[in-house]
Amino acid sequence: MTEKKVVYSLCCMCTGRCPIMVEVEGGVIKHIWGNPHVFGAKSLCPRGAAGVAFEYDNERPQYPMIRDGERGSGKWRRVSWDEALDFIADKLKTIIENYGAKAIALSDRGGPHTELQKLFLRSIGSPNYFTHHATCSNSVHNAHMSVAGHARNTVGYDYKNCKYMVVFGRNLLESLITGEARNVIEMINSGGKMVYIDVRWNYTASKAYKFFIINPGTDYALALALINVILNQHLYDADFVNKYVVGLDYLRSFIQPYTPEWAEKETGIPAEEIRKIAYEAADAKPSVIFHPGWMTAWNSQDFHFRRAIYILNALMGSYEAKGGIVISKGAGDAGVKIKQPTSIAPKVTEERCDGAGIKYPWIRAQWGMLQVLPEVIETGEPYPVKAYIAMRHDPLASMPDPEVWIKAFDKLDLVVAIDVNWSWTAWYADVILPEATYLERTDNILVRKGLKPQLALRQKVIEPRFDAKSRFQIFKALAERLGKGEYFPWKDEIEMVNWQLEGTGFTFEDFSKKGIIDLTKDPIWYDRNNLKFNTPSGKIEAYSEFLEKAGVPSLAPYERPESPPEGMLRLVSGKVALHTQGRTTSNNPYLNEIYPENHLYIHPEASKKFGVKDGDLVEVSSNGVSEKIRVRVSPYVHPEVAFMLHGFGDPVPVRTRSFGRGASDVRLMKEKLKVTVGGNCPLFETFVKINKI
Repeated sequence: MTEKKVVYSLCCMCTGRCPIMVEVEGGVIKHIWGNPHVFGAKSLCPRGAAGVAFEYDNERPQYPMIRDGERGSGKWRRVSWDEALDFIADKLKTIIENYGAKAIALSDRGGPHTELQKLFLRSIGSPNYFTHHATCSNSVHNAHMSVAGHARNTVGYDYKNCKYMVVFGRNLLESLITGEARNVIEMINSGGKMVYIDVRWNYTASKAYKFFIINPGTDYALALALINVILNQHLYDADFVNKYVVGLDYLRSFIQPYTPEWAEKETGIPAEEIRKIAYEAADAKPSVIFHPGWMTAWNSQDFHFRRAIYILNALMGSYEAKGGIVISKGAGDAGVKIKQPTSIAPKVTEERCDGAGIKYPWIRAQWGMLQVLPEVIETGEPYPVKAYIAMRHDPLASMPDPEVWIKAFDKLDLVVAIDVNWSWTAWYADVILPEATYLERTDNILVRKGLKPQLALRQKVIEPRFDAKSRFQIFKALAERLGKGEYFPWKDEIEMVNWQLEGTGFTFEDFSKKGIIDLTKDPIWYDRNNLKFNTPSGKIEAYSEFLEKAGVPSLAPYERPESPPEGMLRLVSGKVALHTQGRTTSNNPYLNEIYPENHLYIHPEASKKFGVKDGDLVEVSSNGVSEKIRVRVSPYVHPEVAFMLHGFGDPVPVRTRSFGRGASDVRLMKEKLKVTVGGNCPLFETFVKINKI
């Protein structure tokens, strides 16, 4: 009789890490559902459901390979794991001997499953760990740290009980996380109102109580005008503000010029509507969320825009309020201590090469500024970096100026790609190590923080289909070859997980029952009369003495964004439910069949101006780079905007379904490897020309 089983695990088709339930029959995965013990139903987004197609797709690295031609030539030779690991270890030893361990850099996508690669870097003594946040959420992370001493993701949102939510361009229902999307819909069905602001219509806009198409790059003006109304009309939560907010007099003085009438001219949103938003939010306070966003690498003023959003939440008294912003509770809040693998190795004291935390003291080192790395490699300043490990990360496909990256790679002694997918970066690597997929490996324990914290575990569902190894096996083997094996003392992942659980009363087997371990029956709320914020003052800082001393104003004067030059449009990119991270899903057999390529959305006025119509193939160009893409004409996109989905224009030929389909947004974002005040690249300050082919 064929064996059937159910395995609970965590998805990895995007960064949401949704809990899943996997049905297996005869050693073959039959279906992937959402975990009903978490969601109350088997709901899962289309990417998660397409995990079966991902697992059984043969178009992925299947065995270790060492380059056997010029970088980028696509010439490889198959090698054993021992040969590949020995090759890497020998190169790293030489680099460490000549330049020190700080000459080794590693990047990944960030998140809670980065413990093992961080442990590896710590064990050898390199400070140069990077995430992808330079092109994602650096500005919102660093803004919130400066306002409230919290990262973006150390707070959550009590959507279900929210009465009024204002969302600036966060496409919650398409760039989605299953549980979050369900909660937002539940909020709307319960009578909560969502105001959505974006440069284009999308599915989230369709569910909004009010939707405004805003002039591109002017969101900061809207936030300042809202603060203006709320302060001048005394609409704020006086008790909360008097107790917890520092700098109210500064704020009141700063926002006086930014009236709704002024903002109407900047944003295109009527002054009366701006006042209505402020009054409606005030009526619903403190069950109000001004959503700070997710991907916030928009423009040069993003840091101050996000600071203004968090200040709006403080004025509403939303922090730790039912229906507002909730400070995430971890295992410690439930009286449970989970050991983290990185705690084994000593902290690295060497200075980072990107200046985060030193040259830029307000930018936190934990996310880094990956956009700086090519310049560091090119110049050798502040010190040489000679090796780069891309861990489930594809900077060539996700960062601006891939040509700059490729040129920098040519100066490295070693480039390693560890991935479950063929990536553009892997195409330029010296060594490719095939990682076991999320359905073939077990990772470290994840603490699902929130009002009711849980432990969750990504568990191996099936054995690896090809000659792949887990990240635990890869980094343990490399550490041992470099004489640092004592920092990976566990024989396998299960032993590591049980080590993390020591003293808790739980074991690895406890995850088999429903995939998660509840740490509390009841929600954990902090006392709103005794809140602590991890800022120098211990309060929410509308005025930040720390920033001011570092030469950064607490709020910068609004600067009108540059208009597109004559004959050009502003390039904006985004995501859709089928392809949240394009390069990890664009070649998926199911998802590619449904949505094989992106399109360029332009307004009818732009269509007339450029002499193109719906379906035309056009050349989009910027600063000497061009891409080909088909046009879609829509009245629901701002007339100055050219919008496309991120993650297409795949140049890797072994990904046969997505190869050459659509256009790459980041290739057009030339000269955007910049360090703005928030540490983000200003991606949406790109202007493009359109020519019909």
